[in-house]
Amino acid sequence: MKPNSGTLVINIMNGGKAEAYEGVYQCTARNERGAAISNNIVIRPSRSPLWTKEKLEPNHVREGDSLVLHCRPPVGLPPPIIFWMDNAFQRLPQSERVSQGLNGDLYFSNVQPEDSREDYICYARFNHTQTIQQKQPISVKVFSMDSLNDTIAANLSDTDIYGAKPVTERQPVLLTPTGSTSTKVELRGNVLLLECIAAGLPTPVIRWIKEGGELPANRTFFENFKKTLKIIDVSEADSGNYKCIARNTLGSAHHVISVTVKAAPYWITAPRNLVLSPGEDGTLICRANGNPKPSISWLANGVPIAIAPEDPSRKVDGDTIIFSHVQERSSAVYQCNASNEYGYLLSNAFVNVLAEPPRILTPANKLYQVIADSPALLDCAYFGSPKPEIEWFKGVKGSILRGNEYVFHDNGTLEIPVAQKNSAGTYTCVARNELGKIQNEVQLEIKDPTMIIKQPEYKVIQRYGQVSFECIIKHDSTLLPTVTWLKDNDELPDDDRFLVGKDNLTIMNVTDKDDGTYTCIVNTTLDSVSASAVLTVVARPNPPFDLELTGQLERSIDLSWIPGDENNSPITNFVIEYEDALHEPGVWHYQTEVPGTQTTVQLKLSPYVNYSFRVIAVNKIGRSQPSEPSEQYLTKSASPDENPANVQGIGSEPDNLVITWEPLKGFQSNGPGLQYKVSWRQKDVDDEWTSVIVANVSKYIVSGTPTFVPYEIKVQALNDLGYAPEPSEVIGHSGEDLPMVAPGNVQVHVINSTLAKVHWDPVPLKTVRGHLQGYKVYYWKVQSLSRRSRRHVEKKILTFRGNKTFGMLPGLEPYSSYKLNVRVVNGKGEGPASPDKVFKTPEGVPSSPSFLKITNPTLDSLTLEWGSPTHPNGVLTSYTLKFQPINNTHELGPLVEIRIPANESSLILKNLNYSTRYKFYFNAQTSVGSGSQITEEAVTIMDEAMASRQVDIATQGWFIGLMCAVALLILILLIVCFIRRNKGGKYPVKEKEDAHADPEIQPMKEDDGTFGEYRLFSFVSSAPF
Repeated sequence: MKPNSGTLVINIMNGGKAEAYEGVYQCTARNERGAAISNNIVIRPSRSPLWTKEKLEPNHVREGDSLVLHCRPPVGLPPPIIFWMDNAFQRLPQSERVSQGLNGDLYFSNVQPEDSREDYICYARFNHTQTIQQKQPISVKVFSMDSLNDTIAANLSDTDIYGAKPVTERQPVLLTPTGSTSTKVELRGNVLLLECIAAGLPTPVIRWIKEGGELPANRTFFENFKKTLKIIDVSEADSGNYKCIARNTLGSAHHVISVTVKAAPYWITAPRNLVLSPGEDGTLICRANGNPKPSISWLANGVPIAIAPEDPSRKVDGDTIIFSHVQERSSAVYQCNASNEYGYLLSNAFVNVLAEPPRILTPANKLYQVIADSPALLDCAYFGSPKPEIEWFKGVKGSILRGNEYVFHDNGTLEIPVAQKNSAGTYTCVARNELGKIQNEVQLEIKDPTMIIKQPEYKVIQRYGQVSFECIIKHDSTLLPTVTWLKDNDELPDDDRFLVGKDNLTIMNVTDKDDGTYTCIVNTTLDSVSASAVLTVVARPNPPFDLELTGQLERSIDLSWIPGDENNSPITNFVIEYEDALHEPGVWHYQTEVPGTQTTVQLKLSPYVNYSFRVIAVNKIGRSQPSEPSEQYLTKSASPDENPANVQGIGSEPDNLVITWEPLKGFQSNGPGLQYKVSWRQKDVDDEWTSVIVANVSKYIVSGTPTFVPYEIKVQALNDLGYAPEPSEVIGHSGEDLPMVAPGNVQVHVINSTLAKVHWDPVPLKTVRGHLQGYKVYYWKVQSLSRRSRRHVEKKILTFRGNKTFGMLPGLEPYSSYKLNVRVVNGKGEGPASPDKVFKTPEGVPSSPSFLKITNPTLDSLTLEWGSPTHPNGVLTSYTLKFQPINNTHELGPLVEIRIPANESSLILKNLNYSTRYKFYFNAQTSVGSGSQITEEAVTIMDEAMASRQVDIATQGWFIGLMCAVALLILILLIVCFIRRNKGGKYPVKEKEDAHADPEIQPMKEDDGTFGEYRLFSFVSSAPF
């Protein structure tokens, strides 16, 4: 035995034999209070015996028959693991037809010629001794019916009747277990294995059912090609009849296995230690169950209780020992043994009779710290006999704690289920029994909970981007938090791209491997909180691959591919492009596109194209790189399917016809030698078609045509294999020339002072000599009838599309004289102008007067001056003046109206109120009506004294002195300027004058009779004030 230990060491490394120590061992621990014993410990040496030598005869089997190769391994301890291999140490293949049974035998439901071999070897592996034993090889020879008939024929005379029956199918027969029923006993908690292996041809299929019930869900498994039924952790409820059914096309066979689940003893109530004080009562209870029901026996200090020393305080009642008025000598260790035929249970229970005053084992003034709103557990571990009573108080002089807000545990612990801030303080635990009393104080502190006030959020980021997760926390100021970031519940990668800040995690240059769940964990000594967010890294899809062409036809082909990784963003569609290596090598064209769920498409093909295809995947992020090109596929040549589009005939000169078209593209040619047959004939003339065949061009010019006549035109494609279908005809025209005549009978109807309507007769279409595009009206103002001065003539043009014969002329000026003419327009240009037509616009209302000034205010009068309208639009007949007073609240008084002759330009209004504001409205009139008005406001002065004060200012001495000082200052400045000039200084304008002394460019007299004073202007502009 090891010193100071109950461990027994058996060492056979130095030559001892394991067999010498085989047996049953039990450990007994004993002191003055009693003796405890252990369970029985069985020691058996492992064994791996050799196979007994036996002579194995070859197995000759007819094809289709069943066969069993027996293994019969030696009995070892523990039992060996069985498997079959050949001479090359390769496991023999097993199937529904050939399989190994639970006993290690190899079963053939029916043999086939390929089963013939001489090295069927059964191996037994003894794991405990790490050895493998092998049986002698077994030989199997399978005779087919043909070879068997040949052998019989060679050994019999011609007169004998011979012939083996051909291979016939057979209905199933069970190889194991035999008979129709069998039984199986298994222990509770173990694994139940039931096996059925059947012979038959075709190979039977096995099915399992439980009669009168269902196979237990989640605990049932099928092994060995459903030949073995496995139920784990069996219980008594799994007892019953299990039927295996072997079935093939000829019939079925079945076997019923009656399963009984027995149970070794298991505890219901194991005896527990008792601590009693002298004179107390107590019980030891030992209850167990099993199948069959176990028997209960008691021992005291390792001795059967029937022969143990008597104790008057002890009474045995089946599975219970009752103690009454115990004394200290009643202390002992009792053993309960529950056993049946499948095992036993043994448990020790110490009955300790003590007389001890209370003791509190929790350290004094122990500090407890908990988070608010969490449970607080305050310990008061105690010992004493009799068992002390525990009471809790809060504070030094507090009352005893009671009520639903506290939970008092049997071990003395006080639980506060929801600790609040006011729960903090000193708590006192008092333990007392009849032998004494003791108390202990503990301290409770309540801390604020740690919270994540801003959690990381779900992020979607493109590859190579940057992403940040926030984790902002709030915590108790007395606690020191630590923040840890995890990726997929593991540490962050050791990568410089991951930057952990105070309250965030930043990932730079994000890659696909960064995809996952990121968790922020905040730990303090008292609590821990966490929050997680998912990062999804998206990118353009990877290119498709493994492009395959199938179903090749002349005008179609099937293309399939395998999509690349969509990189967390679903593929929305695939774009298919093609390259024509024959006509445009290296140039890829759009062919079609399909939804992202489709990976195959049928493509339409054109003749005489050497196709290659590639596929591009598209998601919300963008397009993938193109896939690798598919193999090339050259379609056969054919005559063109279509003719050139957009055929037109338009002359560029009056005597030609230019026929143009859009040439076919390379893949539209359908074959080599692409040309065009151009045909034309004059429309509505009984002429034959004129045709020419031209090379692959886009234009042909027909010369010597009449001016602007219609032609029927068609262009047909052809190649070395033939013509395209007959083309449709289009109408074109030979070249245009300028129109020959002007529109006639031009009439003007003046609608009002600003609008007129012009009419004309259309020109004959033959004289247009082109496509009639419309008519242009040129019109211009000759003069204003109210002013005789002429001005620059600005012609205006209005175009009227199509074959219109009238038009409106807007925006005319009233009371003016206009001229106009009309011209016809075709594609070549304009025809001659019609004779000029003169028309006049009537008078209109004038514009507002150019200005209105109010001067010379007195106590009762104001002087008004005005300018005539800028646009009188007729002959002015008069002016109208309206005015009205305005009081301090901006209310208007009565309105007064005065009519003024048109030749007046000023007016003195008298008899007005003093110190009054007036508002004036002023406009001009023609015979048509009044024009727009101009408004102004003015105020009469307050009284004569104010007027005299205004006059007296000019006579005041201070005012005269100020004016003299200003005049003196101006004189001094003028002198300084002249002095600088006499010293040679030139002003900018003077320099220009010296540089350009040509008198022809001097300012000339203007039309209004004023002259430009050049030198005075130069002086004023240049003087440095």
